[in-house]
Amino acid sequence: MSKYSISICLFLMVSFVWSQSKPIDLQPKDTVPKTQKYGLRVGVDLSKIVLSTLDEDYTGLELVGDYRLKQNLFAAAELGNEELTKQEDVYNFTTSGSYLKLGVDYNVYENWFGMNNLIHVGGRYAFSTFSNTLNNYQVFSTNRYFENEQFAFGSDIAEEFSGLNASWIEAVIGTKVELFSNIYLGASVRLGLLITNKEDDRFPNLWIPGFNKVTDNSKFGASYNYSLSYFIPLYKKKKEAKNTKKENEKTPPKE
Repeated sequence: MSKYSISICLFLMVSFVWSQSKPIDLQPKDTVPKTQKYGLRVGVDLSKIVLSTLDEDYTGLELVGDYRLKQNLFAAAELGNEELTKQEDVYNFTTSGSYLKLGVDYNVYENWFGMNNLIHVGGRYAFSTFSNTLNNYQVFSTNRYFENEQFAFGSDIAEEFSGLNASWIEAVIGTKVELFSNIYLGASVRLGLLITNKEDDRFPNLWIPGFNKVTDNSKFGASYNYSLSYFIPLYKKKKEAKNTKKENEKTPPKE
């Protein structure tokens, strides 16, 4: 009996010493996998709605959307319609048409876990179809002896020039901030470079829906938007880890 007791005691002592030799990890382990929501975000451009209310010569509506492709990469699009009546020095015209912008946004902001804000850079390819209506015009003349205050009257018969189109590329920088659960407020600025511009020989394109004002001797244009959008989550995906150097790199042999 004593022989078995001594063997059990020796076994317990060896087990105790072996267990004490192993390091004790007091740090709690996070066993919950970190995931991110993937889905579709849709909304409207608030600036065009406000401008349509305040300016009687302008009407516009733009729908915005993006779809998350990867952790920081989003496919993005804007679809809009605008109409503007403008008075220049010698003519009054109205431009009306629609446009579509397609491209991608890349999020450069590193969120804390649980946050989904964006500071993004990206690009768009845009295409617009529209028409111009020359409402009235005056005749430009350097000889104003008989009419000192204004140019000679030309015509007030409206003439429409349809079948016009233009295309351009845009560089985009913007942000989207989650105000409430899945509700985002966004803002962006865009610099466009005009690629094609089909216009009528009798009247040039002075303003293009989605591109804004066309200036002489320049193919650049600028625009902006302020959006309110809602994110529709479709599925979740494990958050990608940061790129770090391998911890188990081979070390040179000791001499």
